[in-house]
Amino acid sequence: MDTLTGLLEGPKARGAFLLKSVFNPPWSLRVEDRAPLSVVTMVHGDAWLLPDHATPVLIRPGDVAVVRGPDPYTVADTPDTPVQITVGPEQRCSTQEGEDVTDTMALGVRTWGDAFQDAGSSVMLSGTYQAPSEIGRRLLSALPTLLVRPAEAADNTLVTLLTSEISKDEPGQEIVLDRLLDLLLIGVLRTWLAAPGSGAPSWYRAQGDPVVGPALRLLHENPFHGWTVEELALKVGVSRACLARRFTDVVGEPPVAYLTGWRLALAADLLREPDATVTTVARRVGYSSAFALSTAFKRVRGISPQEFRAGATQATAPPSAEPPRTVVLSPPGPDRP
Repeated sequence: MDTLTGLLEGPKARGAFLLKSVFNPPWSLRVEDRAPLSVVTMVHGDAWLLPDHATPVLIRPGDVAVVRGPDPYTVADTPDTPVQITVGPEQRCSTQEGEDVTDTMALGVRTWGDAFQDAGSSVMLSGTYQAPSEIGRRLLSALPTLLVRPAEAADNTLVTLLTSEISKDEPGQEIVLDRLLDLLLIGVLRTWLAAPGSGAPSWYRAQGDPVVGPALRLLHENPFHGWTVEELALKVGVSRACLARRFTDVVGEPPVAYLTGWRLALAADLLREPDATVTTVARRVGYSSAFALSTAFKRVRGISPQEFRAGATQATAPPSAEPPRTVVLSPPGPDRP
């Protein structure tokens, strides 16, 4: 398993909130749902996506935007249009006067807005991850506040398919939509990580290093093994000192510290399973006992596995290593701002 595969296994939508929104200009939607991650794409018409702490971007049909929460953002037909509706927790929508319009603006299955679609309408698809898996948190915490892949850099097949499927009400439809959302997100993330100068995190760039890359693959393929730096170095074919120095220089932390973080990320994801116990999770991620896992978990995350399972997850999210910013993945053409 390569490093990216292991990390991209994390964002798995489970009953994600997906919606087709239809608006006639002027319109402006303020999103304050505190969701950790949202994916937005336009089907018809343009829209401005305005994060509170990053550069606004004009998104056009086929562009795919990934917005990292929980900070609010606004989507509007122009940057100057006053906010008309605010989306709060649990996707409840209200006007500026406080009127709840969640139900009154419903237009059908997973469709919502101020009017039925016509030639002048703006049509937006959005998918909201309620709680991304802990395995993906190392990746997601490295994301910019706003990441945009323009249509000319994207495979529009998924957007077209999502547009077709989002309004259907058939058996198993939720699973179909969840997987389409995952594929759309992963496509954007892969493009971001591969783009030169995009700010991809050091642990991803380390995959191509002739010393660190093989060591990372070993850690990801077999995290429950009792790895030592000496054994990793032997497998990679370098000295212990060489591996320790090179790994720390390239990844930003020593091999054993990286392995601990990876094991605890796996443990955090497994702890969400209803039938899991701390003892079984400990064995699955390479700890000899529940006590050993609990000690490491509390030392690194500040809470016990039991507290984590009870819902105290906000304090466990690592801070972003970079300041909030906007990244557009391909140079704009002459007709793009």
